[in-house]
Amino acid sequence: MNGNRALRIWLVSAFLALCLVAGLTFLRLSPPGKLVMAAGPESGGYYQIALKYRDILARDNIQMDIVTTAGSAENADLISASKVDAAILQGGIRTANPQIETIGSIFFEPVIFLARKEADIPANPVEWTGLRINSGEAKSGTATAIADFERAVGLDPAANVHTSFNYATAVTELSKGNIDIAAFVAPINAPYLVEAYSDPSLKILLPDHTDAISRLLEYADIVTVPTGALSLRPVIPDRPVHLLALDARLAVSPDMHPALVNRLTMAAIELHSGRGVITDQGAFPTVEGTEMLVNNAARQLIVNGPSVWHDWLPYWMASQVHRLILLMLPILFILVPAIRAIPFVYAYFMRWRVWQHYPEIRSIEEGLKDIREDTDLADMDTRLISLDEKLASLRLPAAYRETAYEARVHIELVRKHLDAIRQAVAVAE
Repeated sequence: MNGNRALRIWLVSAFLALCLVAGLTFLRLSPPGKLVMAAGPESGGYYQIALKYRDILARDNIQMDIVTTAGSAENADLISASKVDAAILQGGIRTANPQIETIGSIFFEPVIFLARKEADIPANPVEWTGLRINSGEAKSGTATAIADFERAVGLDPAANVHTSFNYATAVTELSKGNIDIAAFVAPINAPYLVEAYSDPSLKILLPDHTDAISRLLEYADIVTVPTGALSLRPVIPDRPVHLLALDARLAVSPDMHPALVNRLTMAAIELHSGRGVITDQGAFPTVEGTEMLVNNAARQLIVNGPSVWHDWLPYWMASQVHRLILLMLPILFILVPAIRAIPFVYAYFMRWRVWQHYPEIRSIEEGLKDIREDTDLADMDTRLISLDEKLASLRLPAAYRETAYEARVHIELVRKHLDAIRQAVAVAE
């Protein structure tokens, strides 16, 4: 009876453990329904892009809150401090936390200098002196990039007066003549830039030696803006121009749920993989040249594309089928052999209920060799009768009753031996 109870306890425990593992696995795979992204000022291009991400995530009932900031430098501070889950970062902006990951670079941000049409500003930027240059707000990526630009070309920061207007204000101040150059590092179709392109009093200032500067500024690339790409009436630019450009990256917290990383990556593919004014089809998102750790799940999705599961399963399940398989494999390696072992374990328990009495039977049998006192013989006989009664009372399945029967036969043989010894002792007396 004790054996049956032990087996039932073992089976129930195994079932509960399996349910617990399955429950924990499900909770682990089920993502949170909310994330927070650091963008930029509401008038900026990052914010407009963040709105598009929010709309895409809303399709799967994922709430995305957008945090307005001064720009990339503040975004980097926020994600490093774990105050946001994701952030758009300009190329060259580094995070204080080296564990911050990225899903990849998502678009080019040209470095654009605007000036008044009548302004006589040298084309070689190393000759810029005595100018009023707006290099972006403090904590913005533009301020960092322009400082790096000056170091790359060998321009003394003190040679010019730097202002820190936001982008929209900078366009206004430039139109009024209150500043000489307004620097922008932003999507080429950012709202304030589109407005500036249509201002007849302004022009795009094209520095000389762009190729050389791109090599001195290690995280910069060169992009070509075709004739008329920005406007066809008037035609802007009136000839193909080469601009410095930085890669914008979508950074994510290392603690972000893999399903949300997957969904953000899918959104990035949807938003940025198309052909644009300065990009070819499929150029973005990319995992090359990000200067950051690339999330493994995002890398696989960008390099290999979505799996077939994305067409059949909810996003959070489809994104983790392979991960679920990896989680379940160890369980299956343990569970399948365990299930196959159940009949053997059950058989062992049934036989063990009989086998546990054999040491005592053997002990009595060995003791008969030396004992000749009638009192001791009577005690042994009593023990054998008790063992026989225990075996007779065992409730065993029919397939295992034979084992009990053999044990009882063994007891009977020992009792016969004992009776023979008892009779020999009686004759001797």
